[in-house]
Amino acid sequence: QINTDLARRQSGYGRGGRMAIETDRVEINGGVRWGKTTGAPIALTIRNKDWENWLEAMSSDPRHRGKAQPVTGVRPGHADLSGVLKYSLDDARDVLERSSARETAGRVAAGAVAKAILKFFDIRIGSFVERIGEVVSTHSDEWELMHQKAESSQVRMPDETAEEAAKRHIDAIRQEGDTVGGAFICFATGAPVGLGSHVTWESRLEARVGRALLSIPAIKGVEIGIGFQVAQAPGSKVHDEIERGGPGDSRRGGYRRRSNRAGGFEGGMTNGEPVWVRAAMKPIPTLMQPLATVDLASGEAADASRERSDVCAVPAASIVGEAMLALELAAAMQEKFGADSVGEMERNLSAYLEELERRWKKA
Repeated sequence: QINTDLARRQSGYGRGGRMAIETDRVEINGGVRWGKTTGAPIALTIRNKDWENWLEAMSSDPRHRGKAQPVTGVRPGHADLSGVLKYSLDDARDVLERSSARETAGRVAAGAVAKAILKFFDIRIGSFVERIGEVVSTHSDEWELMHQKAESSQVRMPDETAEEAAKRHIDAIRQEGDTVGGAFICFATGAPVGLGSHVTWESRLEARVGRALLSIPAIKGVEIGIGFQVAQAPGSKVHDEIERGGPGDSRRGGYRRRSNRAGGFEGGMTNGEPVWVRAAMKPIPTLMQPLATVDLASGEAADASRERSDVCAVPAASIVGEAMLALELAAAMQEKFGADSVGEMERNLSAYLEELERRWKKA
């Protein structure tokens, strides 16, 4: 399951040179025996094939000082300049390697474990790409169907016409030596009402999900549900009307919303409707036609440095988004139904849903 998600993160039209080098596979070093977790911390290793080429260039041994030229042409839009100023460095290599989106491989591996927990409780996580640059994919709120369609698309778009247009757009951007960003939607179906809380700011689950997605490199905006559209619409077009549900709606507490503009959250808590969030990704800041910058060593105007990079990484970012959403929801499930085994957790969830159904019948 982990390797499947690692492969999904590496795929996508517009990826760069690193993907031709690495074939990510996980090694489980602890916390799992015979395919099942033991309760101990789970330790995972993902090896870089390119690692051997950097043994001296990134060595901790001072004898290897100078084995690699310092990076001084700091890139606009990257952590380079702020990092060297913050930590009083003279080589941006120390910043750019640590801030590299390569670290998201670890997030995806851990997220796959969180997904396995959620799947046990019939909570499904998925994603698809909504936009790449100027190309927008049509989609519906049949979230799992959109995810299934995206799985067979090189750009993870559920719309075949948009997929072909997006690939042409990426090719054109590549020819110009430029990069392109976009937007993706992540969702979760089956999450029960009441995960998170309204009582303190740090317990509001939608805020935690927003922070988790914004922590992904290059993500510059996150919307819960219809997001910024709420600023321009009247309340009657924003809030989701409530109606009485049926016995099969126990995860919703016996009630339904006629729409889901809120994205599955109200008051910092899940409301039983599908969770859906949109994230906007900026273009990768490493351009083959570099932007203007200042050289740290000389203080003179210069071209930004060039590293191995992608033209478009939006499809890959959607997989990282799934992982971060899964990690936050799994943590919220543990907080609400905390236990030392999934069996105990399942009993706690069942008791909660039975209580919701009893209250619904009395209403």
